[in-house]
Amino acid sequence: MSAATSVGPALPAVTGTPRRRRGRWNVPLVAGLVLFALIVLCAVCAPLLTSYDPIQQNLTDAFLPPGAKDHLLGTDAFGRDVFSRLLYGARVDLRVGVLAVISPFVIGSLLGLIAGWFGGWVDAVISRIVDMVIAFPFLVLVIALVFAMGPGTTSIYTAITLVGWVAYCRIVRGQVLIAKEQEYAMAARASGLPTWRILLRHLLPNVVLQAFVFSMSDIVLTLLAIVTLGFLGLGVPPPTPDWGTMIQEGQQFILDKWYMSTIPGLAVVLTGLALALIADGIVEKANK
Repeated sequence: MSAATSVGPALPAVTGTPRRRRGRWNVPLVAGLVLFALIVLCAVCAPLLTSYDPIQQNLTDAFLPPGAKDHLLGTDAFGRDVFSRLLYGARVDLRVGVLAVISPFVIGSLLGLIAGWFGGWVDAVISRIVDMVIAFPFLVLVIALVFAMGPGTTSIYTAITLVGWVAYCRIVRGQVLIAKEQEYAMAARASGLPTWRILLRHLLPNVVLQAFVFSMSDIVLTLLAIVTLGFLGLGVPPPTPDWGTMIQEGQQFILDKWYMSTIPGLAVVLTGLALALIADGIVEKANK
């Protein structure tokens, strides 16, 4: 009896400890943050990681393979260092990709908040506008708008803002329709608080998480749009490096100079993977 008594209480402690330790780690979130931090760090520290000017041409060193003459990833058709252009292109694409999502996030969230809370004709007007915009594919509409306004970062920001806000509006509106029937929202309304205070202090913090999670995947979609615009010659004007332009320039040499297009393509894939992992991690953490 004494032996059984001494062994029995020890079992839960032994079996329970590893579970608690494993529960502390949100693997997708940590992996995504680490990978994305490495990508951002490489972009920020580009001058420290390479001594080559990303736009300086040296035709005598054109088409050098990876590793030749201290060019880690080789050179392109104009003799420009591919590694240098990859790092500086990350600066451009990440900056444009993140900044281009902020305006749609803010505008769409506020309009969704207003539409869901007030309902009636306000909701009807906003919903009809959303329906008209969402009837066209995102990428097609962005390309058409940038083509009409001309290439450049300003056109990219404007086009993505005009198209991208509708997704955030729909997400937040749906969350508000549910949240405003909850007890905390009804209590805030009954207490006589101003409408703006109820919306911004009580509702918005409780409904914006889904929109934030979507923004992670939206950055990926925005990056793909930027790369596509660069591929079509509608993105960042040359000679400023960006991944889409690099892919387009290396396309005609893909059979024997595979690194010119493949490496920036892999950079896009890794960035998308990092952001997708972050989004999955946030969802997993919110559901616990």
